[in-house]
Amino acid sequence: MKKSGVKSQESEARIRTERQISSGGVIFRTVNSKTEVALIAVKEGKVWCLPKGLRENGESIARTAHREVKEETGLDGKIVKLIDHIQYFYAHKEAEETKRFFKIVYLFLMEYTGGDVANHDSEVNDCQWFPIDDAIKLVEYKNEKEILKKAKRIIKV
Repeated sequence: MKKSGVKSQESEARIRTERQISSGGVIFRTVNSKTEVALIAVKEGKVWCLPKGLRENGESIARTAHREVKEETGLDGKIVKLIDHIQYFYAHKEAEETKRFFKIVYLFLMEYTGGDVANHDSEVNDCQWFPIDDAIKLVEYKNEKEILKKAKRIIKV
């Protein structure tokens, strides 16, 4: 008979936490004196967010941001400056275990230099340009809304 208050081995097992480093960006352009930014749609087009992805071995965070923005949006840009970073925990359930991740995402302000949103990769459902104020309202995650507000102040819109 199991004593009450005694934890099972399963509940005592510690969840391992791995650290992940990602980078991405706010890519912007000015059209008819209005600032626009590119957002990507994921999760079957239901979630609008900033382009970002995991750093590859030997890659600087700036290089990761440039690569990920180009892959996910089809756009090329010149890095202006680091806006800030965001960090959070998330869990991923696998067959045998649940892994927990502590993720740090560095986000850079990038000025559009070329490319077409139609050339986004298959990891994303869509990519579109939005007026910056619309993007702030539309983006799903609160921490990304704050990044867009900071980008707007840096651009001085």
